[in-house]
Amino acid sequence: MTHKNHHDRHDLVVLDMAGTTVADGGLVEQAFTAAAERLGEDPATMIDYVRATMGESKISVFRHLFGGDEARAQQANVAFEEAYGDLVGAGRIAPIPGAADAIAVLQEQGRTVVLTTGFARVTQDAILDALGWRDLVPLTLCPADAGGRGRPYPDMVLAALLRTGAVDDVRRLVVAGDTSYDMLSGSRAGAGLVAGVLTGAHDEAALREHGATHVLGSVTELPRLIEVSEA
Repeated sequence: MTHKNHHDRHDLVVLDMAGTTVADGGLVEQAFTAAAERLGEDPATMIDYVRATMGESKISVFRHLFGGDEARAQQANVAFEEAYGDLVGAGRIAPIPGAADAIAVLQEQGRTVVLTTGFARVTQDAILDALGWRDLVPLTLCPADAGGRGRPYPDMVLAALLRTGAVDDVRRLVVAGDTSYDMLSGSRAGAGLVAGVLTGAHDEAALREHGATHVLGSVTELPRLIEVSEA
């Protein structure tokens, strides 16, 4: 079997956090409920939309829910981030089993790994600190780092490419996540491998419908999948 040349290697891997590399056990819904109650809103009327849009940047979720009332959306987003941060600080998150090892393997294979989130930077940093992951990868991105547009836009994936310079072609990108919006952002960025994982929000049908090229039980299967794709 002949190996493809260096230019066919998938040397940039963009991984989602909550649901993909981080297990947060439904904290998004808990934090959302707390934020809605703090604003005097009924969370029950909104929770279905929150579930459907898992992976989207939270500020855009609130903009939708509050019908373009920007001040209200910003107020809700701050309340959400504070509630989520409190839950993270209380030790309510953990790594997806084997995720840190999988990231280490990817890096040993010579790939650059970037972690992305739909949360604000302060919340992303709280998660990284809680897990001891601040130095796990060379770059972490939140929507503000990519001009403000989170998933399902391709901006964070493309920002990872631009900031790292790790690949010379979007087809050499790998994007992995647990939501439909992760899959959309990967396919819209032109990534050659868009892997859905079943450890988070959405099922195989939803992941494939929104652009997954592969569906894995967990991110632990990703290093092998990439190697096989390069063979």
